[in-house]
Amino acid sequence: MIKTPEQYKESIRKMRPNIYKFGELIEDVTTHPATKRCVESHARAFEAAQDPKYQDIVTRNSPLIGEKVMRWLTVMETMEDVIYNSKFKRRMYHLTGQCTGALCVGWNCLQAFWATTYEMDQEYGTDYHRRLRKWLEYAQRNAITVAGALTDPKGDRTLPPSKQPDPDAYLHIVEERDDGVVVRGAKVMIAGVAAANEIFVMPTTGLGEEDKDYAIAFVIPRDAKGITVVEARHPDDARELEGDGYELPATGITQAWILFNDVFVPKDRVFMCGEFGYAARAISYFVAAYRALIGACVAGQGDVMIGTAILMARANGIGERRFRDKLIQMAINNETTFGLSIASATLGSKHPSGAWIHDPLRANVNKIHVATLPYQTKILCEEIAGGIGETGCMPSWKDFKNEQYGKLIEKYLTAAAPGEARARVAWLTQWLTCGAGIPGCMHGGGSPETAKLVIRATTKWEDYINYACKLAGVRKEDFPVKGK
Repeated sequence: MIKTPEQYKESIRKMRPNIYKFGELIEDVTTHPATKRCVESHARAFEAAQDPKYQDIVTRNSPLIGEKVMRWLTVMETMEDVIYNSKFKRRMYHLTGQCTGALCVGWNCLQAFWATTYEMDQEYGTDYHRRLRKWLEYAQRNAITVAGALTDPKGDRTLPPSKQPDPDAYLHIVEERDDGVVVRGAKVMIAGVAAANEIFVMPTTGLGEEDKDYAIAFVIPRDAKGITVVEARHPDDARELEGDGYELPATGITQAWILFNDVFVPKDRVFMCGEFGYAARAISYFVAAYRALIGACVAGQGDVMIGTAILMARANGIGERRFRDKLIQMAINNETTFGLSIASATLGSKHPSGAWIHDPLRANVNKIHVATLPYQTKILCEEIAGGIGETGCMPSWKDFKNEQYGKLIEKYLTAAAPGEARARVAWLTQWLTCGAGIPGCMHGGGSPETAKLVIRATTKWEDYINYACKLAGVRKEDFPVKGK
């Protein structure tokens, strides 16, 4: 099914209010200033689905239900499907200027568990894969949005889940019933929850047998009984508090803490229940996709930063030719992460379940670049913009429109471009470089340090030594290893 933007917003509007920010219950996330821009960002995907220019990127035919559906609700089965994921993520940044977590992370959870449930069923005779397929058919027919929730509070990082002083430091099963399970705990720093119809929950770390109660994966409506969502504060709160009128951009993203207080999950929506040995496997499938594809996300935002930087240069009366080297470096940064995203896709392989698995080495190399290159791009964008592009250097929208002195602010902002036009691009610069428009470059999909561990484990060091020995005409045995 393909929904219109308004049909999507109505599906969100009808949900039980259970989202809070600054101690206030948000009655309608589609209109409240703290959440409405996040919903608008996701609505733009539904808008793009109506546009012939973007339909191939945003939608595809489903072999499950035989209809055209939203692409984020499909299993990526071919290299072409995975490349379309990268194109989708880059394009969504062009349309919104920031993250759309309820289209992205849940998609990767689905991909990871399409393979994981298949493997668990093969070993244990479970029916998790059938359950996941049944849920996916429902999701496609209803064109829902799905946030992905992995990160637990974690407590003492030196202890596994089962050894934590507080057992709720990791989400866990507190009761198993014939018709489902009851879970308690939290998932934290989760993107796009306010815009999500449902939440796909999966483990965040590898588990041992003593941790089996923490080996739990499921999908649940965001407004299910026992779930409370607390939106995090972020650098752009001031923009939200200004209320109507300041619509630059009209999109936004949120990060939330999801509190599970003895939440019942029906059996048909449980895709892992105690199979601790598969937690790390599921995570490896997830991060291979996520760490590859985030390279496309940051490339898309980088594209917008290039456009913003050029506009600021022109608004300031300086031709962009003076900044050509900086702009070229910004483009190089964008294409580096996007190229590694595509490389990880093309060097991946097909899983027996039918899911396409990204190449983990290139995915994790990409994660390292994502943790550095976008920040360089932001610095270059601010350098081109000048001081006006930095947070703290511009009056607010309300001051700009103030009857007493607003016209004077506009007057003194006027340069080669009109004052309001220059102000709008300056505000966009701040959003992209210092505000909540910043994607999770450093820790999205895991920290760079964990990515380095995967790189160390998957790089063929001995093969490279053998190549060198053969070309140099020497024996590896003549080069003893002294320590590790």
